Order: sequence, then structure tokens, then C-alpha cells
Amino acid sequence: MKSVPLNAFPRALARGRQVKQLRASGRVPAVIYGGQAKAENLELVAKELEDLIHHSVSENILVDLAVKDAVGANRLALVQEVQHHPLHGNVLHVDFHEVSPDEKVTIMVPVETIGEAVGVKTGGGVLEHVLFKIKVRALPKDLPEQIMVDVTSLELGKSIHIGEIKAPEGVEILGDKKVSVISVALPKTEEEEAAETAEGAVPVAGDVEMLKEKKEDGTDAATPAKPGEKGAAKGADKAAGKPGEKAPAAAAGDKKAAAPAEKKK
Repeated sequence: MKSVPLNAFPRALARGRQVKQLRASGRVPAVIYGGQAKAENLELVAKELEDLIHHSVSENILVDLAVKDAVGANRLALVQEVQHHPLHGNVLHVDFHEVSPDEKVTIMVPVETIGEAVGVKTGGGVLEHVLFKIKVRALPKDLPEQIMVDVTSLELGKSIHIGEIKAPEGVEILGDKKVSVISVALPKTEEEEAAETAEGAVPVAGDVEMLKEKKEDGTDAATPAKPGEKGAAKGADKAAGKPGEKAPAAAAGDKKAAAPAEKKK
């Protein structure tokens, strides 16, 4: 991977409001860490950074940072993470990981396909990406931006595994050699799609209300009452009554039972 020159400037503004002012002025806050030096806050020209990202094949970018007024040579670094605004997509922050030219590093590299699989062209299959990225290790100058895999001869029901991918010169592909990366499978039937949809379905509104009711009164609204329990519960409710109401009058049978007691007195 060829390094791309990028200008950077030391950054003193680090608090929330200060960082907003920095972005409003056309700069992007950044930080560089790793290597022999301690972590350092930087700022970049937003236009230069956006042009760099726009013209890059993947997220893996090797930059040759020229920090203004810095003592020593430029700093070689990989773009570790780019944070974007969730609405308009502008770059909010960049993390750089400093690397040494003569030390191997490990990164995740996207996998792209070349050609049309015979299992798709003549067998009616569907090309599936099992893994969109694979892990590789190499010197910074040898790191690939992406791994290209020729799928022309891939037949229906067959897969290309990690161990079958040819690595570029100077690059080591890591991971279990038997893991599938790309495969050609039969299209899913309507029944299979319906089954997958049912497995991932969320509870409906009625289920949510049922769970809520159970939580409030401590009973399971989804479980039917045992014989005798329903009547007992209703009787208990009538006996208790609502707050502020008078207790209900005794049943007719209760009055007859109480009358002899009064005469005896």
C-alpha cells in the first residue's frame, strides 16, 4: 500500500465547544497514537481529508503525516477509525495508528469478487459473501487495500475458503483455512424466507401488553386460571371493594346464619 501525504497541525482545542468551533472553521480534530511517541492531538484540513477518503478504494489508508512545526521526520500511520456525522456524513474525528516501515501490522481487508460464477450464470444460484473482510498481516508498504477473488469457476453448492485465496506478494492471510468466504447457493424458497422472518419477529402489541400486565399485578395473564381460582378471585375483589367504598352487604345465607345469634343475646 502506497502512503499518501497529508498535512496535520498540533491541536490545543480539546473540549466540546472548542471542538465545534474547530469544525466550523474547516478543520477536523484527530489523534495519533502507537509507535514510540505518546498520543498527540492533531487537526486536519477538512477539504484535504475528504478528498483523500473520497479517492481511496477502501477504509484502509496509509498516510505520511507531515505535522507542522514538529521535530523530526514525518509520521507514518494507518487510518484506524473515521467518525462521520449520522445525518450529513461530514467527518467528525479521525484516529491514526502510527506504524513502523519495517514492522508487520495486522488489519482487516475487504474482499471483492471478479467475474461471474458459473453456478450463478448457468445453475441459477446466488453468489453469497460469507465474509466481507479477512485478516491479513504484512509490512505497511505491502498491505493491500482489498483482496480480489476470481469466482468465475465457482459452481453451484461450492465455496471458496480462506485457505484457497491467493495472497498478494509479501502478504499473509490469517484465520481458519476451512472457513468459507464466498459461496454459490440455491435461491431461498418462500417457505424458507417466511421461516426466517418468523424467527426474527418481535413481540406484537398484544404480547407487550400481556407482559406489562403480568409485571404490574404479579400474575401471569397468559396462563389460564385453575378450577376454582377464578371464582375465588372475583369473590375477593367484591369483598375488598374499591378504596373509599362501603363493604358490600352480606349474602342472604349469611344473614340467616347471623339472625339466631342476635336472638340468643
